[in-house]
Amino acid sequence: MMSNPDHKFIPDLDESILHPNPIMQFKMWFDQALAAKLPHADAMTVATATKDGRPSARVVLLKLVDDRGLVFFTNYKSRKGGELSANPRAALVSYWPEFNRQVRVEGTVSQLSADESDAYFATRPRDSQLSSLTSAQSETIASRGELDRHFEKLKQQYEGKSIPRPSHWGGYRVHADRIEFWQSRFARLNDRILYTRQPSGSWTTTRLQP
Repeated sequence: MMSNPDHKFIPDLDESILHPNPIMQFKMWFDQALAAKLPHADAMTVATATKDGRPSARVVLLKLVDDRGLVFFTNYKSRKGGELSANPRAALVSYWPEFNRQVRVEGTVSQLSADESDAYFATRPRDSQLSSLTSAQSETIASRGELDRHFEKLKQQYEGKSIPRPSHWGGYRVHADRIEFWQSRFARLNDRILYTRQPSGSWTTTRLQP
């Protein structure tokens, strides 16, 4: 993996400069990626699994990072929603190739409150609000035309009106118990720092071999 010459200011990944709270360290990296206007800086892979362990993964948008965890939004009746209902754990990966950085997060998952989901839904572009009503995510459909006709019908139905958040659409918060920070180094001797949450709620750090 080659370093981007425009980002030579990125420091080496050393324990002495890391925040003791990995959520805050993640937020620092995430904010740097956003500030640098990196393409798809908020994209992350979310991996879930069925109760019997069959995995699936997809890319979603990370919408919030705070001391409670990492938040994304989706259809609760989608494949990922069904898997999270049966097996409420997830693994996340954020990757910023321009910075030669990756973060892996594992933890339990809970739904946001209705008020939190309502507040975010109200900030979405109107067409995005309509798409949440239009699509029965992950279900089969006969044609693209059917989807487009349903969208146009809802668009006319709600013309001049506020669009309500569908009850099957909202946010999830990932409550991390393992967070690994990865940064590329020469000869593929990459830096890997793992934070592990302890029963007391505190975090321990460990350096892993690449």
